[in-house]
Amino acid sequence: MFQIEIFRSCMVDSRLRNNIQAEGKKLGLVGWVQNTGAGTVQGQLQGPRSKVEQMQEWLKSTGSPKSRITKAEFNNEKTVDSLEHSSFNIVK
Repeated sequence: MFQIEIFRSCMVDSRLRNNIQAEGKKLGLVGWVQNTGAGTVQGQLQGPRSKVEQMQEWLKSTGSPKSRITKAEFNNEKTVDSLEHSSFNIVK
């Protein structure tokens, strides 16, 4: 499991959360994503390590088509015995 925080240089694409959710579901990951008051997007990813690593690479190199991601941080990595989420949700 990873905690994530995504930093954008501008708010060009308000669909960043939707794109993260869609990519996470495509990879078979579960977790959540939400906007923060600081203008970043944060969330949690859970799933097989190889899929989480694919998502991390996607966030660092691709992300949302109209948002320029300036930094993606991944921290609080831990192994969980069972998934804490059953889907990938957008928290409002």
